[in-house]
Amino acid sequence: MRQKVYALLFCLLINQSWGLAGVISNPADRDPLLAPDNQAQSRWVDSVFHSMTFEERLGQLFMVAAYSNKDNRHTQELTRLIREQQLGGLIFFQGGPVRQANLTNHYQSVSKVPLFIAMDAEWGPGMRLDSVIQFPKQMTLGAAQDDALVYQMGKEIARQFKELGMHINFAPVVDVNSNPQNPVIGYRAFGEEKTLVSRKSLAYMRGLQDHGVMANAKHFPGHGDTNLDSHYTTPVIHNSRQRIMDIDLHPYRELIGEGLMSVMVAHLHVPSLGSEAKKPTTLSPKVVNGLLKDEMGFKGLIFTDALNMKGVSNLYKPGEVDLLALLAGNDVLLYAEDVPKSKALIMNAIEEGRITREEIDRRVLKILNAKYWAGLNRPQKVDPHRLVERISGFETRALIEQLYATSVTVASNQGNLLPLRNLDLLNMASLTIGGRGEVFKEYLDKYGKFTHYTLRSAGGADDYRALEENLKHYNTIVVGVMGLTNNPKRNFGIRETDIHFINKLREKHTVITVVFGNAYAAKNFKDHGNLILAYEENELTEKLTPQVIFGGRAATGRLPITVSENLSQGTGVRIDPIDRLAYSFPENLDMDSRVLMEIDRVMDRAIARKATPGGTVLIAKNGHVIFEKAYGHYDYSKERSVSKGTLYDLASLTKVMATTQMMMFLESRGLISMDKEIGHYLPELKGTNKEMLLLRDIMAHEAGLPASLPHHTNTLNGVVWKNEYYMSKEESPYDLPIAQGMYAHRSLPDSVWKWTVASHLRRSGVKESKSSYVYSDVGMYLLHRMVEGMVNQPMNEFLEQHFYAPLGLHKIGYLPLTKFTPDKIAPTEDDKIFRKTLVHGHVHDPGAALYGGVAGHAGLFGTANDLAVLLQMMLQGGKYGDVILLDPETVNKFTRRQSFQSRRAWGWDKPDPHPDKGPTGKLASRSTFGHTGFTGTAAWADPEHQLIYVFLSNRVHPNAGNNLLLKEGIRTEIQDIVYKSIRTRLILAQN
Repeated sequence: MRQKVYALLFCLLINQSWGLAGVISNPADRDPLLAPDNQAQSRWVDSVFHSMTFEERLGQLFMVAAYSNKDNRHTQELTRLIREQQLGGLIFFQGGPVRQANLTNHYQSVSKVPLFIAMDAEWGPGMRLDSVIQFPKQMTLGAAQDDALVYQMGKEIARQFKELGMHINFAPVVDVNSNPQNPVIGYRAFGEEKTLVSRKSLAYMRGLQDHGVMANAKHFPGHGDTNLDSHYTTPVIHNSRQRIMDIDLHPYRELIGEGLMSVMVAHLHVPSLGSEAKKPTTLSPKVVNGLLKDEMGFKGLIFTDALNMKGVSNLYKPGEVDLLALLAGNDVLLYAEDVPKSKALIMNAIEEGRITREEIDRRVLKILNAKYWAGLNRPQKVDPHRLVERISGFETRALIEQLYATSVTVASNQGNLLPLRNLDLLNMASLTIGGRGEVFKEYLDKYGKFTHYTLRSAGGADDYRALEENLKHYNTIVVGVMGLTNNPKRNFGIRETDIHFINKLREKHTVITVVFGNAYAAKNFKDHGNLILAYEENELTEKLTPQVIFGGRAATGRLPITVSENLSQGTGVRIDPIDRLAYSFPENLDMDSRVLMEIDRVMDRAIARKATPGGTVLIAKNGHVIFEKAYGHYDYSKERSVSKGTLYDLASLTKVMATTQMMMFLESRGLISMDKEIGHYLPELKGTNKEMLLLRDIMAHEAGLPASLPHHTNTLNGVVWKNEYYMSKEESPYDLPIAQGMYAHRSLPDSVWKWTVASHLRRSGVKESKSSYVYSDVGMYLLHRMVEGMVNQPMNEFLEQHFYAPLGLHKIGYLPLTKFTPDKIAPTEDDKIFRKTLVHGHVHDPGAALYGGVAGHAGLFGTANDLAVLLQMMLQGGKYGDVILLDPETVNKFTRRQSFQSRRAWGWDKPDPHPDKGPTGKLASRSTFGHTGFTGTAAWADPEHQLIYVFLSNRVHPNAGNNLLLKEGIRTEIQDIVYKSIRTRLILAQN
């Protein structure tokens, strides 16, 4: 608020600035709003003004171009110009942040009067500098409905400017882009409707000026209705004065009324405003003095557009154009190319009476007052240390994501197709045209099974025929239109043959078209029933649009322009999320990325210590995955790096992600009661010592079952395979794969079941007191058999059809080698005793291997994202997307502590009552549930914090005896880091 008041005061003050320099002696002529505490400003301005000769003061009117990517010669020339001509400022263009910081410090050090440092940074310093993240273009922001985010963007850009020692941003663009063929404004404008442009521009301006950076509205009197580029020629606008006043000047009136501090005048020929063919608006007194100053009452600084642009430089030589711009009423001559010549011509003009010294002094005083407002009365020194990190911080990235997320526009949603539902019924493919779209494909894969295709930019008829043949089996195709240009005359780089092909696909398939780039390009797809506009093509938009398609995020954007008759300005179908996972930045969920970076340190240490060759860590908060990272390699040869899509043997996570899921499924439908004996549901246990075991006791590991049964030893003579069980090659009836080069007799699972039924309990009779807790795999053997009998289907098939496929999970499951090649799967143990080979793609657990890889206690493979989806479904009471698998009551029962003897729930593990013990970090809440796995895995969900933590590794490679992961507490240490990163928790702890 204070900066806004100062801005208003500045605009009033600079018009009365004679009094500050002692030129006007009557105190009554001073501005009445000049507060006593502004006498410091008066003294500073007065002192600087009088320290310069008149000719030196002329230098304050000039702002020349500076680059940080040019050689020393450029630096020397600018240094000489600053010293000799007393330049008022520099406008930086291309380069790097640290190089610019060092140059800024140098240039400020050689300048007698502190320099204004400016940049034409409409979408932030990243528009000009490498190593700096860019904000969205203005048309992208025009689609967003939350103006407060635009204000936050202005605030953040102001912070970046201050880090770089800059004071003026030549933004916002307030042109009302009413001409779709506009070659120079287009996506740089907020839109085509004057009130929308005014709202967005005002938010951007306030964000800058409230935080000490001068905003600059451009390109006066309006560049939105041109079909030529003033960089190359002088555009002519034939609109009536009334239309210009009503539309193009509307944003200027709004911003001026709110304290706009500067304006840039464009190089246009607008006959209705009094400009002439040889005197475009920049050089026209009727436009600058008459319209902007007198008629509209603007009191702030007036900048020319760059004077090297052909819109004026074709008409006049350097120096001459500067003088004419000054005579027209401009205060600052931007991108002056010959300052000494300009000064000489101005002195001649004074002698000829074309302008007075007093008028020039008035403008110099305006500039000096502005410099004081910008803080140039204080020492100027940019700190280059860790500058890139400070500029593009984590909060910056989080804000940029929010801006893009709120802009995504669903222009049409025929039949309410979006978000996609019934994923198990969809056969989906993606097609990218004009670009590969790797991030786009990656995030589509997170929601469902896709086959991906890319059409080469130079593709011909044969490519189209081959694609058509490949795509004929898919009922749903997501098309990403990429590689767009901003040239309307060349149809934004879109080929007619591509448009024809997409339209042909629509005849037989459901097509969802996503346009990554200039919104006007959507005219080519105006009749598409399912059309999404992303406005730009970058990593964030490629990441966000799949989330909209599948209901991970809402779509609230609206078209800021008219694309066609049926896609007019304001068009946009709101899409609400349907409780599928979204993907975001930690800061957007009140978590601290700096704290989470400690995970890298822990994982690097674990890998260096050979606790595991690699792994994946995923964290989700409030339904948003905010951290997902792969570390290390598949093995210690380091030939293949782990990716986020690497499949891991989940080991005992199978107990909760498979068997327990089925038990909850049956219980929620009233098909089982946890208080009944297993023999009630599994008749083949009648008459055995296991008939009367209660389901609840089995699930809580309190049924008296042994910890494990080493059945594989029954199939060996010492360390040699028994011939009746195994062969080294597949041959009927030895067709059950155990490992590479090892096949079991197909009857082996039946033998394993018989051995299990015949096994002893740890107690001899059911009438004895309840057995103590012992964690057991054997109970899952029994439940596996029971649930398969009840659903009359193998467990792996049932889970695939009723759980995983409906949830869009296409990587998690048993027997991964039936769907994936080994290079997608992390290897486990080099088994020297039983399998005598590297176990890779087959289940590591010997007991599960004897079952052919499908067992109740082990056998499941998957990715961190798969587990996150299942855990999110649990946190949501058994619902995910449009699928309801369980009821909330069942979820609550199974995940709360169910034992007086242990920490266990039913199937699920829990934090130990003693924080220094147990499988979780010390900071996990008591409501947390999850499990760990022998291969080095863990998956935890915390309802209290709505938090998910997944850790996957293959610590058993190459030797299962390696226990460093557990010994050093790697998994629990990382889990505690996750909790420490929650900012609200930190605040509560501090209080």
